[in-house]
Amino acid sequence: MSRSDDILKIHRLAHTGGSAVLLEWLAARLDGWTGVVDTHKALGPEAAVPEAAVPEAAVLGAAEMSARGARSAVVQSGEGAALLFALHDGRALACVRSRPHQPDAATLLADAAVPLALVLRAEEAARREERAELAASRAREAVLHLLMNGRISTAHQVAEALGPSLPDPMRMYVVECPAGQRGEVARRCSELTGGRAWIVHCPVYVRHLIVLVPAGPAGAGADHDPLAGALVDVARHCAVGVSGEAALREAPAAYGQAFHALAVARGRGERHARFGPGPELALAAHDAGAGWAGALLAPLDAYEPRRAQDPGPQELRATAHAWLEFTSHATRLLKIHRNTLATRLRLIEAVLGLDLARLADQAALSLALRLTRGAGDPYVPGPAAATEADLDEVLRDPRLTDWARGHLRPLSGPEAPPDARATVRAWLDHDAQLAPTAAALGISVPGARKRLTRIEALLERSLLQSPSARHDLWLAHRAEELAG
Repeated sequence: MSRSDDILKIHRLAHTGGSAVLLEWLAARLDGWTGVVDTHKALGPEAAVPEAAVPEAAVLGAAEMSARGARSAVVQSGEGAALLFALHDGRALACVRSRPHQPDAATLLADAAVPLALVLRAEEAARREERAELAASRAREAVLHLLMNGRISTAHQVAEALGPSLPDPMRMYVVECPAGQRGEVARRCSELTGGRAWIVHCPVYVRHLIVLVPAGPAGAGADHDPLAGALVDVARHCAVGVSGEAALREAPAAYGQAFHALAVARGRGERHARFGPGPELALAAHDAGAGWAGALLAPLDAYEPRRAQDPGPQELRATAHAWLEFTSHATRLLKIHRNTLATRLRLIEAVLGLDLARLADQAALSLALRLTRGAGDPYVPGPAAATEADLDEVLRDPRLTDWARGHLRPLSGPEAPPDARATVRAWLDHDAQLAPTAAALGISVPGARKRLTRIEALLERSLLQSPSARHDLWLAHRAEELAG
């Protein structure tokens, strides 16, 4: 093979395969170990060869080049002869052969040194850019965590550094699209909002984007959302759920609204939907339930971990909230192992005296977390605390009765199938588990799933995918029962 053919091959491999492929070809062409070395470490054809795999002659030659400031070197050792040519940053391209080198080996390595140096620089730049993008993505995710935990001031500070500012008031969009198209959808969203949207890759669902957009005119209807319609057009199988207008401090509720709207959007031809009107449970229950919620969570707020590395009240609250919202997927949100999640849940059960396998206890904890003002706020008994009995007393409040009847009204409306009430009741009685629900109804599991999917569209709430409305449904049914 002529030198011109070698040079052409070197440039082609560097352009199409990168440094690893080029080094592999050089090793085969020269019939010897070929890699990139310096005085401290060595990188072989896979860019991750342990130092023990690097011939001593190559390491000695790199150290000698560094000490003398030379641009090339030939080193003899018991393992053979090493040819080295300087690249950049103290590194060198080295080839070690046990037999004498081919006559053209030095020329071939010299010709490969410059393209290899360039491709190594390009790969390092790409890795730095990837790390920077990952850091920015993690920082945006951190802002979302701060918002969901009520740390509005800190969220603003971090957001200002990243840009743009967090919108307040805002609408929250949950966009579901193929995972590989999230970047394209995010770019289109930024264009359509003039760069004012705060966009986060969902830490739980790989197909979801969470978008905070400045609230538009109040008169926009549920069936008219130009941004949602435009995002649906970006990618096939895309669907968008939109919350109502909310203050930034109401971000957790806005996310729940957008997620429930997404469940409705999947079944619509236009593939987008805005959260339907209806009173929020936390608003309806606040006056009657704040004291009960504080009393329920008081042991958790007073909990003191035995060791410094154990989770404290704030972490346990965040764990409980994440698990109630996302069940086993909470590990992705909290960045913890599933065994750690299970251990924390057992601790929460022990501290609060709850059985989180029961839907009733899940619903009670979910409501209490929503009614308390902020993560980790201590419970201070007030004048009304002594008269607060239990959750049933809270649910007997007329405001909760009105909320429950409004929440459940679609199950008895003209569009509801005749088995809607019975299906939901059986599902709730069996702790929202499909298999025992199907057995109780005398139908198959797919049949039960189909019924609940139809009821999702009826209620405009997600039931089968978390965050699920199962806790609110249980509370509504209990309030209705207590009302007679």
